[in-house]
Amino acid sequence: MVFVKVQKSKAYFSRFQVKFRRRREGKTDYRQRKRLCCQDKNKYQSPKYRLVVRFTNRQVICQIAYALIDGDRILCQASSTELGRYGLSVGLKNYAAAYCTGLLCARRLLQKVGLDGVYEGNTEIDAEVVKTEHSDGKTYFVEEVDDDKRPFRALLDVGCKATTTGCRIFGALKGAADGGLDIPHSEKRFPGYDRDAKEYDAEMHKERIFGGHVGEYMEYLEEEDNTKYQEHFKGYIDEDIEADGLEELYEGVHEKIREDPSAAEKKAYSPDKTFKRKAKLTLAQRKERVQAKKDAKNAEDEADDDDDDEE
Repeated sequence: MVFVKVQKSKAYFSRFQVKFRRRREGKTDYRQRKRLCCQDKNKYQSPKYRLVVRFTNRQVICQIAYALIDGDRILCQASSTELGRYGLSVGLKNYAAAYCTGLLCARRLLQKVGLDGVYEGNTEIDAEVVKTEHSDGKTYFVEEVDDDKRPFRALLDVGCKATTTGCRIFGALKGAADGGLDIPHSEKRFPGYDRDAKEYDAEMHKERIFGGHVGEYMEYLEEEDNTKYQEHFKGYIDEDIEADGLEELYEGVHEKIREDPSAAEKKAYSPDKTFKRKAKLTLAQRKERVQAKKDAKNAEDEADDDDDDEE
């Protein structure tokens, strides 16, 4: 018999410790989360804010969150399903919609904390990275730093998403930065950055922000495969949105967001009282019901027997 060395003994398994549940489920990167949440001790428990960006199958969700010992708290949130109020009801998870959602979240937060008048953000969208070197030696990613009130700083939380160049997450980041938030970033992951040449084409990024890539694909499909165009862009066709009008559409959405970023009023829930559940039968009623079924079955059997005898 061949000798087999035991690699994992009883002592190994008795000391084995499973990973955190959300790590086992592949939902939380705890190495990343620790660095995003841990604050310096000399800052006296002041929270470290995060811009949380998540994509579902139907929408974009942006949140400003901070961590406490018993869980996270959400300071402000916006989703792309709200963009219908501002004139955008289709294409709610592309790059342009992510930018609009980040802009909405930023303006809503600054309005809540009273900084919307001090930090208006970048009103003329040129897709360039805006930063300011302050006299205190720090770099702020806003156009001008107020002497009395510093900008609201948040760190980008991408979750388990791969941070590839041109990813939609950075569209939400750019929208929040243009909305007036101080979010540390560079142009290296924006669309239009060439890693080999180390050059950044801001015009390409600006085209993405205004949905230029969507318009190009719409025109291509309309010419090459009209049937697929009718299916793929059915929502755009129903809303009478054409490829040439996308830039004007997104410009209008940006203006309306800046005019009123506040959340819509919650509608009072009114349940449907017309439906009434049947009353539950008592034990006696259930027994009577069973006995009635038995009697009916016995009567049916007796009738069959009488027919057989007559024959």
